[in-house]
Amino acid sequence: MAARTELKPEFLVRDESDLRTSFSDTHDIAIKKCLDRIDKHARAFIERSPFLCIGTQSKSGAADVSPRGDPRGFVQVLDERTLLIPDRPGNNRLDTLSNILTNPSVGLLFLVPGYDETMRVNGEARLTRDPDLLAPMAVNGRAPTLAIAVHVDEVFIHCAKALRRSKLWDPGELQARDEMPSLMKIILDQTTGAPDDPEKMDKLDNALEEEYRRSMY
Repeated sequence: MAARTELKPEFLVRDESDLRTSFSDTHDIAIKKCLDRIDKHARAFIERSPFLCIGTQSKSGAADVSPRGDPRGFVQVLDERTLLIPDRPGNNRLDTLSNILTNPSVGLLFLVPGYDETMRVNGEARLTRDPDLLAPMAVNGRAPTLAIAVHVDEVFIHCAKALRRSKLWDPGELQARDEMPSLMKIILDQTTGAPDDPEKMDKLDNALEEEYRRSMY
């Protein structure tokens, strides 16, 4: 088993009252900005977003977060309390979907390229196969197998500090992908072992790209 760094117990935060002593009071507007519905500004943000992360928990409380991406506006705003997220082909681990079946609480974080603000939505999710809902979400003639319907409990726009600190959208901060091994090389190193032959590795990388093209939708 890999070694784990032990934290000094005298510096651990034990409860919320202890936590609050390290911070000033929450700004009043940070509390008031939380809505229980999708208003016109939240709708406009979501309709521009091509990417979100969805956080779930298993029945035992194990946490998970998964990315979801599609053309901008892929998340449907059915009404001011309901969002619909298509489930596209993936690796079939089904972590997010399985978690929702045992613990429906979800957290969504929407990003829009070029925007430093993010949109947070918390609520309860269910899975639907309703063909009337899935058909309008088809891409390249392929409707999703199912969709995640989120009943909205809380909505608020998040300030720009995190993305500005990270310079996420700054072209000057783009990193060369070849500074790390390819995805296929990483996965093989972590599982069965990657071939030493660069030509064989190139073929595997090309096969993965072909799989992306074939099975994106």
